[in-house]
Amino acid sequence: MSEHVYKLILVSHAVTAELVDVQPFRIAVGEETLDDLRRRLKLTRWTDEVAGAGWDYGTSLGYLKELCAYWLEEFDWRAQEAKLNAFEHFVGRIGEQRIHFVLARSAHGDALPLIATHGWPSTFFEMLKLVPRLTEGSSGEATFNLVIPSMPGYGFSSRPTERYFSANVPELWRALMEGLGYPRFYAHGGDIGGGITARLGQRHADAVLGIHVTNVYGSIDKDDPPPSDAERRYLEQEETWLQEEWAYGDIQGHRPQTLSYGLNDSPAGLAAWIVEKYRAWSDCGGDVESAFSKDELLTNITLYWVTQTIGSSFRPYWDNNHNPQPFPWVPITVPTAVAVFPGDLAQPPREFAERSYNVQQWTEMPRGGHFAALEQPDLLAADIRQFFGELAGH
Repeated sequence: MSEHVYKLILVSHAVTAELVDVQPFRIAVGEETLDDLRRRLKLTRWTDEVAGAGWDYGTSLGYLKELCAYWLEEFDWRAQEAKLNAFEHFVGRIGEQRIHFVLARSAHGDALPLIATHGWPSTFFEMLKLVPRLTEGSSGEATFNLVIPSMPGYGFSSRPTERYFSANVPELWRALMEGLGYPRFYAHGGDIGGGITARLGQRHADAVLGIHVTNVYGSIDKDDPPPSDAERRYLEQEETWLQEEWAYGDIQGHRPQTLSYGLNDSPAGLAAWIVEKYRAWSDCGGDVESAFSKDELLTNITLYWVTQTIGSSFRPYWDNNHNPQPFPWVPITVPTAVAVFPGDLAQPPREFAERSYNVQQWTEMPRGGHFAALEQPDLLAADIRQFFGELAGH
């Protein structure tokens, strides 16, 4: 996703509903769903590829066969399901939407409330490594009561069918946090989650005490101060990225329904679509498993498969491209921290972020990429703790 071009989000529909009917939730995928997955993997009809192409044309045939063979023969969903269920899961309703979330509470009485929002093609799973790193801590150190929701259209949350619904997510998150007893809170996010986090700070400065993001949104318009040399290099970097990597965003933003049929029907196709992004957007030097294990990759992919949410995860892209009333990036006044990872889609300079955000902490990380919470949780958690801890006076 391009921070410069993909200006999330959209038409805003007022969300005034409260969080109600909160119930504990356990992940329990039916055996028939897993049997069907195994059957489809066995029956995969493989395409050919150009000799020696590797990843040049997209996902490598050799690697995809290896990954799918592991998925079929060695991957233990029940073991991963048990690990996921070790966290406290809940579902509740906000208006017509069912929202799934993990609530990880600190043992410290002065823990800070924090909502962490994933992006695409991630799920709530991406954020789970942050739980022990943020909920635990020594006396005097900032700790957190961490809320990790599944965005609408992802995971175990409902799949909205209303056009432009993705505009509502910041309002849903405020209602979620208020319903959990946190009328004032902090927020973190990356990718689409970074956009939602920014919109929380922009629209709900009375409730949001500070935001921490791993990507920035905005643009330089003709009436703005001219770009610096660093900003020009960044915009050139983005333009190159758009030409080489944005094809997925174009199809998800213009013909998502057509694409979703194949990916919802073929586990190999779904794996190919997602694993390419984990390889291309991480700091892995071309070896995706140097950043993520097969079990991590397949846990995320299997969550898409068993919930049948790949199609609904595309809808924010269509919403953005067809939005009749764009919501401008007016300045975000709440205190902001930005963590820039070298393997992410782009590396904006601080002055670009300062056009739209109230940047008070800026960290250029030594390693890591787009899926920072999964790839470099220690670095990310330390940066979050430092910023929000200082804001809260720890």
